[in-house]
Amino acid sequence: MTTSMADARRDQLEQYLQNVTVDPKMLRSDVFVDFLKLVQLDTFSITTKKSSLDVFLPDGRSIQVEILTSDTAERVLEMVSHEIGLCRELLGYFGLFLIQFCKEGKFSVVKKLADFELPYVSLRSSEEANCKVGLRKWYMDPSLDSMLMDCRAAVDLIYMQAIQDIEKGWTKPTPAQRQKLEALQKEDSQTQNGSDFCHEIVICCKWSLPPPLEQFLELSRDVQHYGYVQLDPCTCDYLEPGCGAIVSVGNDEISCCITLPDNQTQDVIFQMNRVKSWQITFLGTLLDMDGPQRTLNQNLELRVQYSKDSRSQWFVIYTKQAFLLSSCLKKMISEKMVKLVAENPEMQIEVPEQAKSKKYHIQQSQKDCSSFLPRKSKIKVEKVDCVFGTIKEEDL
Repeated sequence: MTTSMADARRDQLEQYLQNVTVDPKMLRSDVFVDFLKLVQLDTFSITTKKSSLDVFLPDGRSIQVEILTSDTAERVLEMVSHEIGLCRELLGYFGLFLIQFCKEGKFSVVKKLADFELPYVSLRSSEEANCKVGLRKWYMDPSLDSMLMDCRAAVDLIYMQAIQDIEKGWTKPTPAQRQKLEALQKEDSQTQNGSDFCHEIVICCKWSLPPPLEQFLELSRDVQHYGYVQLDPCTCDYLEPGCGAIVSVGNDEISCCITLPDNQTQDVIFQMNRVKSWQITFLGTLLDMDGPQRTLNQNLELRVQYSKDSRSQWFVIYTKQAFLLSSCLKKMISEKMVKLVAENPEMQIEVPEQAKSKKYHIQQSQKDCSSFLPRKSKIKVEKVDCVFGTIKEEDL
């Protein structure tokens, strides 16, 4: 094969492996999961053996679990939930994340670990320094908090993350809200001695939510960006190319605080009901060599196609957290569909399994999907619409 033929074939295989998981049945296939497990182990020359893994909670404490290096994130999450007494039926509301801890107490959520991903391998192979595996809630609709109120362990996790998000500036309370929240937090600490996790199995049953804790959570849901995921500072092409941006995702919207060239800031919100599709594209500088070309300084961009004034436009975000952002967008669509079906049981809608599917149909007139484009070469890549919906089984 020539260099160009090999590059084209590599791009096709890369796209195939990304897109084939559009079918939830694939992610439930033992054959497919075992294949990906072997790939992860073989790629980084890791053998299956016993080990221990620290999974960090939002308050900074960690739960140590004994694992196999070949255990998936789904399996590790089950172990952690067993340790902290989290009801098994609530597992779908939480997930494991790769989190980078930075200076001055700051942290960055690098990505959510897929169910078939091996946390041990992801931690060992991460190119980001000071990474840890963390447990966080995994839903974008704040109203879903109500589904977890009967489980003490789940409430403790929500409470700890609410405090952490406020401390890190992800959630933005007003001065009055902050003062009230701090008073309720202090009152709860005095009456309950904080949120105590024990390493024994806790029998999940109904329990009385302490008044200060209940009031804290109720007030938290009124705070701006409560439950949102905030990305690291990045750049975008809106309102002008090269603008800095702070992107927060949650509650059926993409919220962007954009810094213009004159250092003025502007808040822009993209509602999810206006988002038609999005694409992740690999970017990289290619170095000419006699042998195969090598990709240097790989970066990622996420293109969002949205409707504005009856026209479709593209909004581009350049961020290394493109896959995390894509996961958040898919989660919001999934939650939206579940709510639609609950409100209209007669609707003929196939609800995707939570956090499994990448393509959803809400109405015939609206299509939401995600796709992945190959690395950009020196030849300019045309800005094409997402065509993933046209792929048929025989094409794969």
